[in-house]
Amino acid sequence: MKRDKWSSQAGFLMAAIGSAVGLGNIWRFSYIAYENGGGAFLVPYFVALLTAGIPLMILEYGLGHKKHGSSALSFAKVGRKYEWLGWWMPIFVMFGIMFYYSVIIGWCVNYAIYSVNLKWGANTEEFFLKSFLGLSSHVGEMGGLRLNILCSTAFIWGVMWLICYRKISHGIERACKIFMPLLFVLTLILIIWGCTLDGAAEGLKWYLKPDWSKIADWKVWVAAYGQIFFTLSLGFGIMITYASYLPKKSDLVQNAIITCVTNCLYSFLAGFAVFSVLGYMAQQKGVPINEVVKSGPTLAFVVYPEAISRLPFLNNVFGLIFFITLVIAGLSSGISIIEAVTSAFIDKFELERKKTVNIICLAGFLGSIVFTAQNGLYLLDIVDHFLNQYGLVLAGLLECIIIGWILKAKVLREHVNAVSKRKINRIWDIFIKYITPAVLLSILINELKNEFTKPYGGYGLKFLLFIGVGWVVVTLIIAVVVSISPWNPEKLKYDHRPEEDDLMV
Repeated sequence: MKRDKWSSQAGFLMAAIGSAVGLGNIWRFSYIAYENGGGAFLVPYFVALLTAGIPLMILEYGLGHKKHGSSALSFAKVGRKYEWLGWWMPIFVMFGIMFYYSVIIGWCVNYAIYSVNLKWGANTEEFFLKSFLGLSSHVGEMGGLRLNILCSTAFIWGVMWLICYRKISHGIERACKIFMPLLFVLTLILIIWGCTLDGAAEGLKWYLKPDWSKIADWKVWVAAYGQIFFTLSLGFGIMITYASYLPKKSDLVQNAIITCVTNCLYSFLAGFAVFSVLGYMAQQKGVPINEVVKSGPTLAFVVYPEAISRLPFLNNVFGLIFFITLVIAGLSSGISIIEAVTSAFIDKFELERKKTVNIICLAGFLGSIVFTAQNGLYLLDIVDHFLNQYGLVLAGLLECIIIGWILKAKVLREHVNAVSKRKINRIWDIFIKYITPAVLLSILINELKNEFTKPYGGYGLKFLLFIGVGWVVVTLIIAVVVSISPWNPEKLKYDHRPEEDDLMV
């Protein structure tokens, strides 16, 4: 079966950047920076980008390109006993993170509609938790399904199905060529609009004012490396898959640098849109900004709607732009997750693309339903914590060990240099073999230490074990079971396809 390929270099980059840029870039980075030294946080963040983000991106691009396959096929070519990792990455992302991520994008659709008449009213927290989510009293109380959320989630899965159903060059590539320029334009509008508001300067001061005393705090460095790792879609299996669609001659190093820098620059600039509006709201309420700044869903669905309601003019237009921006950011990441697992199943079982996408999207929607229930926010919080804090970090750590020590970093480096105009030297080997694994191991140990010291979120231990740990373990078992089935021997023979020696323009 002939493998799909990108029709252009720009299309590949748009898709890769679209995968990396997601909801977290908008509602997480600025808060992390604010908490960890403001402008001073950019120092460890930049160091993390150079020593972990770009090296790991080169690793994933290089592996997918050299082995010419999804993450599952790529690791199977390294060694059949490592194939399970190539399956586990897209499986726990697709059948874990994507289950609730699609629901959050659905929330954004609902709120884009609510923006027209500012339906959330004066008490945005009560509206979000009670009127919109109908939040139950605790995680064990499931309650009923929220029809409005169920419908918006079904809509999101329908859009992603429509995009992924077609060939890579006709579906994902074309969609991202529309999504990404539109995302950047909408974000720019939010930044310019926000910076013209009264109090914006004070908000930006809180965002950017450097607190150099925090640079000496190891937790700040851990936060910087964690943010870099999570925001670039590393450990998802996505970038391995996307690179497998590149022609033989592709500048992998340049592509990795462009993807990483663009993503991080977007995160930084999106902070201007967030903190300028928070500065305005703080001035309107007559309180310091630290009393209004939040992160995650609370920022997007409680704090920001209140700020939108307080805007001096065209509130509904600003709200519509903000939530459409979130929808586009979410969709561009969502379709990449679907593609990573779709490609893995097509590679191994030689399935027809359209049928595979049909099954995966249907399974994805059905799995998402549990997060549309009245206890969905609790479930989301627990699953997100365990899959992101442990699944992704562990996957990245094992990825570095297998590629750095088993395949040998030198072997992959020589391949990358053979097809790229920009070259990497032996320092890259040191990052992959020693520095990045050490950082990821430190993050993992730090999180485990916190977990045993104080159970996450105040949830009962049985819920954390059954929902959080259980979700990680179940996806791992599925990955191992799938990896056991045999391959077509021809699939594992060759790294490159001889028919594609051209360099895309």
